[in-house]
Amino acid sequence: MTGQTTSRRQAISQLLDGLRTDGGVRVVTGEPGCGRTAFVEHAARSFRAGPVWHVRADPARSAQPLSGLHTLLRAAGGSVRVPGDGTAGEVLFDVLRAAAGTSPLLACVDDAHLWDAASRAALGHAAARVHAAGAGVGLLLTVPGHRPVDREWAALPLLRLGPLAPADAARLVDDVTDGAVDPVVRQELVTEAEGNPALLLALVHRLSPAQLGGLVALPRPLADGEVLTEVVGGCLTGVPPDRAGLLLTAAAAVRATGEPDADADLVLRAAGRGADADAAGPLPEVLVLAEGRIRFRSALLGRAVYAGAPPGRRRAAHRALAESLADSGGVPALLHRSWSVTGPAPALADGLAAAATDPASALSPGLRRVALTRAAELTPGDAERAHRYTAAAGQAVLAGHSPEARRLLDAARSYPAPASVRGGAELLRGAVLLADGPVDDARESFLLAAALLDGVRREDADTAVLGAADAAWAAGDPSACLQALTPAAPTGTAPDLAVPATGASGSGTTPDTCPGPAASATGTAVEAVGVVLPRTARSALLRDHRDGMRAVLLGRFDQAAAPLRRVVEWGLRGDEPEPLLRSAAAALMLGEVTAARRAGARALAAARTRGSAALEPRALEYLAYAELRAGRHQLARTHAEEGLRTASRTGQRNTAAHHHAVLALAASIEGEKELVAGHVTAALHTARRHGLAQAATLAQWAAARADLGAGRPREAADRLGPLVRPGARRGHFAVWMLAVPCFVEATALAGRPEQAATVVEDFALWAACGADPQAPAQLLRCRALLTATDAADELFLRALDRHEETAGDFERARTDLLHGKWLRRRRRLREARARLGEALMGFERCGAHLWAQQTAAELRAGGAAPAETGGGELSRLTPQQLRIARCVAEGATNREVALSLSVSTRTVDYHLRNVFATLGVRSRVELARLVEQAEKTGAQL
Repeated sequence: MTGQTTSRRQAISQLLDGLRTDGGVRVVTGEPGCGRTAFVEHAARSFRAGPVWHVRADPARSAQPLSGLHTLLRAAGGSVRVPGDGTAGEVLFDVLRAAAGTSPLLACVDDAHLWDAASRAALGHAAARVHAAGAGVGLLLTVPGHRPVDREWAALPLLRLGPLAPADAARLVDDVTDGAVDPVVRQELVTEAEGNPALLLALVHRLSPAQLGGLVALPRPLADGEVLTEVVGGCLTGVPPDRAGLLLTAAAAVRATGEPDADADLVLRAAGRGADADAAGPLPEVLVLAEGRIRFRSALLGRAVYAGAPPGRRRAAHRALAESLADSGGVPALLHRSWSVTGPAPALADGLAAAATDPASALSPGLRRVALTRAAELTPGDAERAHRYTAAAGQAVLAGHSPEARRLLDAARSYPAPASVRGGAELLRGAVLLADGPVDDARESFLLAAALLDGVRREDADTAVLGAADAAWAAGDPSACLQALTPAAPTGTAPDLAVPATGASGSGTTPDTCPGPAASATGTAVEAVGVVLPRTARSALLRDHRDGMRAVLLGRFDQAAAPLRRVVEWGLRGDEPEPLLRSAAAALMLGEVTAARRAGARALAAARTRGSAALEPRALEYLAYAELRAGRHQLARTHAEEGLRTASRTGQRNTAAHHHAVLALAASIEGEKELVAGHVTAALHTARRHGLAQAATLAQWAAARADLGAGRPREAADRLGPLVRPGARRGHFAVWMLAVPCFVEATALAGRPEQAATVVEDFALWAACGADPQAPAQLLRCRALLTATDAADELFLRALDRHEETAGDFERARTDLLHGKWLRRRRRLREARARLGEALMGFERCGAHLWAQQTAAELRAGGAAPAETGGGELSRLTPQQLRIARCVAEGATNREVALSLSVSTRTVDYHLRNVFATLGVRSRVELARLVEQAEKTGAQL
């Protein structure tokens, strides 16, 4: 591995931060080619806090007692006598502790498993002492992950290097090829390498410049036995001949189903070792047996075993597995039989396809995808092959494998097929692109699908129309959205709704509509992805969603309410994920956030129950938006953090961008400047590449709200002005009005309220439609801010009354704060203090730290000191930081904290760094002491 990816560098940085402060031990492991050596080398180069000892085991000297230990001590530059009486480990610990006397020490031992036995024992003893005491020593050991960890360090903390993320792998390919690789080729390389950096580099080096540039066809298979054997090196040497058959059978069992493990009894029976796993004797160390399942410690080793075996032996292993299965007509048996044949097999292909599409079977989408793909490969007819590749792509989408879905759709496109088959493939391609690609491309795929399916499969054509509208919505193109939703009228018949000549503000544009994600029209009715409502109900649901969405875009909320409410009710009658997602989208359009939250939560549960990984991030997106609309930003943050993880895991970059935008909005309330900036940057990176106007507008609003919370109203006004004022740069048509209250506040505080007069009148139209529970109170607050007379007082009071009708503390606290400021400037100090006190409590309840600081400053300016919240130094932390500080003080690791708070480990790392900086502590030990002292003195955490 020639360099470190961004995520690996961040992992090293976080690791070294901990080693600098507390010391400790990490045993770095991972599968062959994962980059253990490169990881430790980079760590050694990056450590600047003190001396670094870095050695690598020498296999040629491993027979000499204590040779490894002498190598490490020579790296220390001293001459230490190593006794042979069993105390070498204690001597090594003393040397390490002495070397760290004035500054932290980092000692790195690469391939520690190759040391001689005495050196391993000494190193294990010293590592255990360092792990227990810290002593300012950081110790990194690397050992292979394809075999059990040696007993000398089995009890030490493991750091297992996982696969590279697809984005990191793609960057690595660009780095080593100077960007001269075709994007399609790069995607194939990334998919084939499965995140293994050594395999990825081996594949790159195997290809010619013409192949890398996409000018010449790639070799098939891309990763053959020779390449895989080269990457795993000598990891399989020494396996006895009588175990080779077992390894191949296990590899074949995994290969056929695509699962990470296989039934142990099945593998042992097929390998001729009996049916009882416990009585079969010890397994090769590269295999693991747990809970009746058998797997390779390294998936790459399993691939190498299978690819390196002669074709005849592979076919024999599959035949043995098929014959050992009791259900000869089940998908697993059929898959094994399919890999035992050498050419097209129509009957076998038909059996596989029928079993994979049986709605009564409990197969996972992943297994259905594998079966349909293999059925397509064995099918001789072009049209049927294209149809089966498309069905397999649908299951890949449900399983959360977007790149695989694209590959399968490309395969389907290469065969001639009737319009219904081609239309189904384009319908599915549109869904994939909408979640992870340029949304204009998604719209075109949907429109093509609608044209191909019109008159052939009416229901799927309607789904494609909604998909095209979704894509136009995400792109911020209301005209294209309306065009997609407007049905062709019969000759001489006018459409049921007319597009108005001018918009709400007289700008000649379509009236602005309610915010939220686009309607859920991407769950295609292709057989692999369809819902299980009665056909008439599905058709009515699609028609109502189309009519309601169109009426909303036209500003005809009176005609939108009935069809959208039917969509909400239809979805909530069942437990199918897709209708529930439509229900959530329709509820958001209606402003019925309670129904949206209910539908989103049920859709999430249904998606998880059915193994529909691709639907989880979308359900979490609806939940996050619903919570934001309800004023519950902390719940929105929880859903968005989980949604971001699932979207990243399933390759849905567009959905991830929306979750980044929600997280930026939540962080802008809590005053976490760096976190806001990070999520805004991530959201805009994808939004600009894929044309996501909605996510971009939300992210920019979050950045402006962070400016406002930090007391920078001029910057906030300048950032928001183009987004909310009429013109070509106005933000997304369904989102910009949400930012209007921030813009009005920013302009008023910056002394230029005249800039906001026009947009307030536009906002009044939005508030009147009843789709946003917060808008009526916000409108009254905006009018108060722009009123130069004492009538503002009455407007503020009316706004506070309207806030009583909605949930959430943040918006009410903002109104209290602005009213308090207004009262203080008119020397009505007692009333001001009462209002500001309410604001302070509201901001503290919702964790709006910077806003609370603003309010406290206003109270002090009015001659009142804000009440102490308790906690001494700890009172300077945000609520989230306090929760994390308490967990860490109780001894939890960052990962344990993340699990307990339902956030990511990266979020915990970020907050913990801020906790250390805010409190001026250097270690977890100091933090624990501070928290303990606060609890003893009665301070509240």
